[in-house]
Amino acid sequence: MKKSLVFLLAAGSFWVNSAFADTPSEVRIAYSGGSQVLMLAKADGSLDKALNSKVKWVQFASGADALTYFASNAIDIANFGSSPATAGIVRKLPVEIIGVSGVIASYERLIGKEGINGIKDIEGKRVAYPPNSTAQYALEAAITVNKLDRSKITLLPLRPAEMVAAWKRGDIDAGYVWAPFAQELELAGGHQVFATKELQKAGYLIYNNYVVRKAFAEQYPQVVTAFLRVHQEKVNEFKKDPERASAIVAKEVGAPQTTAANTLNGLEYPTLAEQSTPSWLGNGTDTSDSGIGKALSKTANFLAGIGEIRQRDIPTNWNSAINAHYIQDAAVSGQ
Repeated sequence: MKKSLVFLLAAGSFWVNSAFADTPSEVRIAYSGGSQVLMLAKADGSLDKALNSKVKWVQFASGADALTYFASNAIDIANFGSSPATAGIVRKLPVEIIGVSGVIASYERLIGKEGINGIKDIEGKRVAYPPNSTAQYALEAAITVNKLDRSKITLLPLRPAEMVAAWKRGDIDAGYVWAPFAQELELAGGHQVFATKELQKAGYLIYNNYVVRKAFAEQYPQVVTAFLRVHQEKVNEFKKDPERASAIVAKEVGAPQTTAANTLNGLEYPTLAEQSTPSWLGNGTDTSDSGIGKALSKTANFLAGIGEIRQRDIPTNWNSAINAHYIQDAAVSGQ
């Protein structure tokens, strides 16, 4: 057992007292292999210090893998896309959304070969996407918004690495994927055709979110709050000196600095205070009508439409899926 602990979370005045017995010896954080601001905390060990626990970093290839890890009780907190998170919640995984790590802008995009100059040019072409991902959601939304004939598009579900290999073999004409795989397609002769940010004007909010096991959050609420504070600190660090932050992240994930910079700049970062408003997670009383609640409904209906989940399984509200209390506490402690 650990002894007593005092957390100093912000400039001088906000203290959280806790017993060391309430702090886990290990916190399992799941992340994709791509560049993200959280890697700054991995590089300098600041997350371990803030949580007063050893952080075990668990890497996954896609959001579907993160769901598998949650189902087997192998992780505590994960950063992955809104689409697989929605699928997991509808399937009644005991998890909840605690924050938005980044809104997808140009981080995920459609890369096409020569002759594909606009989104309408993918009709008659072979287009790959990672299944059960925000990229799949964005691709399907782009098809709908631009009124394309879906029957004329050959859609191929491929994991990101498989997509790159298929591209190089000449098996596909385009791919909707995230960095660094998007850059690999570009380096192999591709160019950007469409970016997820373009869907925002059509009312689509597609984002990466932090998801936590409910049992873990209930047992260690101060750890969840501290985790979100570290996220904001690292966003601030990136915004203060993007070049330095990109270099650190690039080294951590084994990517070129230009790739890391492209990825980090391809996300938009709402602050903790912003996320505590109805436009995002809500204030704890208007969950289903919050921005994320509405996005969950839209995403769930899309997933039901493609057969990924059953329409009858979609809950009537998202009260148990979104927990804004941790981000509210984190926002207050950061003032």
